[in-house]
Amino acid sequence: MFFIYGVEDTNFDPGYEPDWAVISTVKRDRVREHPPVKETSQWSFSLPLSELYSLRRSRFSLGRNFLVFTSRGGHPLPPLHFHRGGTRELLRALQHYIILAPSPVDGRLFLAYPHDSGALSQSFDELHLFDDGSSDLVSRFIQDPYATTFGGFSKVTNFFRGALRPPDSPFHSRGPQDHHGPPSADDEPGFELITCGVELGPKPDVTRGQPLDKWEEFLDPEGRVKDPQQIKELVFRGGITPSLRKDVWKFLLGFYPWNSTVKEREDILRMKTDEYFRMKVQWKSVSEEQEMRNSLLRGYRSLIERDVSRTDRHNTFFSGNDNPGLALLNDVLMTYCMFNFDLGYVQGMSDLLAPLLFVTQNEVESFWCLTGFMEMVHQNFEESQEAMKQQLLQLSLLMKALDPELLDYLDSQDSGSLCFCFRWLLIWFKREFSFEDILSLWEVLWTRLPCENFHLLMAASILESQRGEFIGSDHDFNTILKHINELTMKLDLQTVLRGAEANYLQLACCKELPVKVQEVIGLYVPPRKHSPCHYFTCHQSVPLTPGRMGPWTHAAYTKS
Repeated sequence: MFFIYGVEDTNFDPGYEPDWAVISTVKRDRVREHPPVKETSQWSFSLPLSELYSLRRSRFSLGRNFLVFTSRGGHPLPPLHFHRGGTRELLRALQHYIILAPSPVDGRLFLAYPHDSGALSQSFDELHLFDDGSSDLVSRFIQDPYATTFGGFSKVTNFFRGALRPPDSPFHSRGPQDHHGPPSADDEPGFELITCGVELGPKPDVTRGQPLDKWEEFLDPEGRVKDPQQIKELVFRGGITPSLRKDVWKFLLGFYPWNSTVKEREDILRMKTDEYFRMKVQWKSVSEEQEMRNSLLRGYRSLIERDVSRTDRHNTFFSGNDNPGLALLNDVLMTYCMFNFDLGYVQGMSDLLAPLLFVTQNEVESFWCLTGFMEMVHQNFEESQEAMKQQLLQLSLLMKALDPELLDYLDSQDSGSLCFCFRWLLIWFKREFSFEDILSLWEVLWTRLPCENFHLLMAASILESQRGEFIGSDHDFNTILKHINELTMKLDLQTVLRGAEANYLQLACCKELPVKVQEVIGLYVPPRKHSPCHYFTCHQSVPLTPGRMGPWTHAAYTKS
């Protein structure tokens, strides 16, 4: 491999910082008996991959990323700086020729091992990056670095796109002798490779609808909801009129079954009320002496009291001292500890309860609505945090498909883990939007349309809206985190919702969407004997599970 790296020249200012460039000087039939590290000029060095011992991903204090290669002789090579991203592409390319295994003691150190097969048969020379030879490459780089570097790398991009496609992709072509190519992304250790080259169509224009403002006409004479799916679609499209939220939320959160009659709901309320107060009495009857010997309950009480005192105090329902709304918050959360001993209380749950209590204005109803909400998000609060890690990984998969350039930039600034989105996902954007907006947002998310991970598509929509702030900027990890935190109360909910739905439709219309991305947005259906239903068409028919999408999608997005 042969690398060009930048050297400061006081007589030349290209107006940008050059990215890495890769040019191969290895010929297919060329064998070197002694493969030392060789500096071919002040701008470059070369090293056979067979002599590469390790590489380390590092970062300057100012936020610039770089890689350090070490030869098997123990000699570190000049560091490669990445000012505009590109580490992922380089590492992916290397993994087609060598195995990179993470060090068990250092997460940023990777050890290099050769593949058994002759993977170097297709060298970078064969890509013909520079059609007129490379003898004057350095001089052309000095004279016109932008045209030279990026002109060549437009071809590297196409090479990566083909080389990194899954073997079963219809667009992945192999030569007749290429029967033992590099292993698939799932088999290569050291990195989680996400398939490149997904070509998405344009984002569709999405319009929002009017809030659900009628209720009785959707009920039969005995009070059953005649068409729950239609209700969910209307709520997803436009939310709910405030006066109807108290009724509709109980169905969305599972307090009442959709097919229950008025009489059955009266019985359910009576039964649930009795059950609630039995649990409340359990913790209310604990004496101070008993609590002194119950560190778990004592810890829950202390944490709840602290969180309640600072939850939505700007809202009149919870403002002021000795507010009865705060007492209800406290009692419902303490009772939830009795309902779910395993989980108990975790910081953030007060944020979920406050809007429920505000809308229902009822202690019992708010409690059972909270249990329904927690059924959707309880894994967010588990001590292992595995669910949160999984969601951040899923968000990364979505961003890789929707905006790989933005994700690569964030990764170049050590922000590729998207950990700054943790709070968004933990409490479903509760701190990012106004209280009234949260009421509208959550009822949309509770419909679970068009998929259960719609909140991840919302997060992707927010990140995409900030790409102009990030791409080409001098942000580092700290300033990226600061900027994301400062988005609080500055986002327009309807714009974000439109962007999230457009993201879903754009992905759903992709013919080559990776299976992992399909799984995230609920489009992957294991093969069955009978074909799944088709509910809408973009440029082609997209198979979806029955009931997953409804007529609202078909009517709005079917294209001839």
